[in-house]
Amino acid sequence: MKQYIVIGCGRFGSSVATTIYTLGNEVLAIDKNKEIIQNISDKVTHAAIVDVTDEQALRSLGIGNFDVAVISIASDIRASIMATLIAKEMGVSQIICKATDELQAKVFYKIGADRVVFPERDMGARLAHNLVSDNVLDHIELDPEYSIMEIVTPRGWIGKSLLDLDLRAKYEITVLAIKTGDQIEVTPSPDEKLEWGSILVVIGQNSKISSITTENHNFIGRR
Repeated sequence: MKQYIVIGCGRFGSSVATTIYTLGNEVLAIDKNKEIIQNISDKVTHAAIVDVTDEQALRSLGIGNFDVAVISIASDIRASIMATLIAKEMGVSQIICKATDELQAKVFYKIGADRVVFPERDMGARLAHNLVSDNVLDHIELDPEYSIMEIVTPRGWIGKSLLDLDLRAKYEITVLAIKTGDQIEVTPSPDEKLEWGSILVVIGQNSKISSITTENHNFIGRR
């Protein structure tokens, strides 16, 4: 079981903290706002009211004992930098920072962050993909060129196997899983035949996945 510390419990931080705790891990949530801590205290392992610009108070939490630190106070860049520096100095194995723009991301990487996330930008991109393409149910951008997407099976693919379709050769995409109803098959067999209502979880270049949309106009309806 890993131990996590989430520093900054606004909407994003609170969601991260409570979800990690629900998944069976130990979570310490901290924020300087008393009301926020009161609201989250029964949804995580521990919760503390701490102003992270107070270096001594932050160090007193024993950050070095945690496996992962999530720094989610991008609205206060000074506090975010302070928390990241201390977490790095105290030996936290993985540090993840929330950023609002590329400049903040560069700063966080420079001072030791292992990963930087852009919740607002990423959610905006996912919504945009969902709005402009009826066959794309969900979209996770891995980098500017590659994504993981859930796509509705085109009508012309129903009854055919992955081997028949040869998607890797034709579109340079890989099918990671097939979802049919409440069932999900990870790394499906090449002989797996696609059914009406099945959803493909694919990974590949954005342009290649998009070409499926343009070439296959007849998609089954969403359920």
